[in-house]
Amino acid sequence: MPLLPLATFTSLDWAIIAVYLAAMVLIGHVVGRRKTDAKGYFLGDRSSPTWAVILSIIATSLSAATFLGAPQEAFRGDLTYLILNLGNFIGVVIVAAIFIPRFYAAGTVTIYGYLSHRFGEPARIATSAMFLIGRLLASGARLFMAAGPVCLLLFHANSPQTPASHGEQILAILLIGAIGIAYTVTGGIKAVIWTDSAQILIVAGAAVLSICLLLKAIPLPLHMIIHALGQPHTGLDGHSKLHWLDISFDLTKRYTLWVALFATTFTGVAAYGVDHDLVQRMLTAKSAWRGSFSVVAAQLLGIVIASLFMAIGLLLYIYYQRPDLMGSAAPKQIIIATKDIYPQFLLTLPTGLAGLAMAGLFAAAQGSLDSAINAMASSAVADIYWPIRRMRGLPIYTNTTAPRLGVGLMGLLLIAFAIGCVYLYDEKTSTLLSFALSIMSFTYTGMLGVFLTALLTKRGNNTSVLAALALGVIITALMQESIYPIWAGWLPAFPRHISNFWAMTVGTPICFAVCCVGSAKRVALRTGENDE
Repeated sequence: MPLLPLATFTSLDWAIIAVYLAAMVLIGHVVGRRKTDAKGYFLGDRSSPTWAVILSIIATSLSAATFLGAPQEAFRGDLTYLILNLGNFIGVVIVAAIFIPRFYAAGTVTIYGYLSHRFGEPARIATSAMFLIGRLLASGARLFMAAGPVCLLLFHANSPQTPASHGEQILAILLIGAIGIAYTVTGGIKAVIWTDSAQILIVAGAAVLSICLLLKAIPLPLHMIIHALGQPHTGLDGHSKLHWLDISFDLTKRYTLWVALFATTFTGVAAYGVDHDLVQRMLTAKSAWRGSFSVVAAQLLGIVIASLFMAIGLLLYIYYQRPDLMGSAAPKQIIIATKDIYPQFLLTLPTGLAGLAMAGLFAAAQGSLDSAINAMASSAVADIYWPIRRMRGLPIYTNTTAPRLGVGLMGLLLIAFAIGCVYLYDEKTSTLLSFALSIMSFTYTGMLGVFLTALLTKRGNNTSVLAALALGVIITALMQESIYPIWAGWLPAFPRHISNFWAMTVGTPICFAVCCVGSAKRVALRTGENDE
């Protein structure tokens, strides 16, 4: 197939991206000039407007995984991924009703501080360490995802047929990471919330712009596009591209109604209830009620934005894969990797619009990066560094020196793991979304069991917490698609193959039971600990 050169990225497009990046750093600088202590640096003095908290939660939860992964899912398959939002919504309602009020009342810098009240400092340190490991892996993977299209922009704007080298991907990771670290170090959680608010508006704008331009480029009226997408065998398993509800009991499938109702509900409770990356936003709200409202509202709006990106994938399928419908308007680009399908289209846009759309990509990448850096730093400082100093009888300094150093260190660790993903990711065996969604389950399984014990019972102690966390990792590993058939084959009653999405459904109740085995003991709260 002949190659049609992509539109050259002009100086105007570069200027738009430069203005966006400079604006993010400026916001961080302006916010960072306000004097605050360590707790204010991590919780924003609990003064964030509810609408800003909502936008920040959306920006954090969507990230580059949705910007790039959702179009890839719809382009390669159908709309069944969207059913997972049902489980996520059930999960956030549970979190809003049970988790947030208790965390807010605890008054600690992070949600893991609540565990020190229930079980003691060792439980807090161990759970925080588990969070740090999981968030490092998941957010590092997200940063890696964003590097691909940035490589396409920086090095192959006119030659998408040439795959990005490892060196080029590493340079892109360093660029995105360095800018995110710069404004997060300066402004703390307030900078994260205000930059996230701007970023998610840019991301949503890029999605709407893309849909409008694709509808204009496809020489068919909307009803004929819908008809073409609704034809059998255009999607997976003989279904149409518009197939959205899979009620089969096939345990190997990732996006069925039963996965959404059970597996994804567990994941949703964990993501919004025990992962400080997202919960931190809710704790910056002016009250517990506002924090709970913000997470429910964010989930509803997030479904709308995710649907926009799925629609982009469907339209890209018509645009690139149906020359019979496109006729003379069919593009001549060669599709090298489906994960780059959306950014490849963005680079074909007219001057100015291409810059705006690619700014949306940077916004999606940094919207999850900055929040992860700040959440990891708050956990490392408040849940590991300070408790260790306290147990050794050393003073706790409440200035922002340790928090800023923590942000810098966590940012460097994320960059390091993202570089590792350059060598680990295999598109032949995993889509971007499944790659990102599977990582956190290793740590979520045990953590959720521990928090459910803390919130719903009066049982548990440091020993049972450690056992539950370790067991969560083991069960999740055994449930991986590459390992499960090895041991399940020896058990006649077990299905031979199963999606690793079910790992938390199986593992969390077991971890909860193990954590409850420990007998509770009264934990004395040190004077002033709530204020860290």
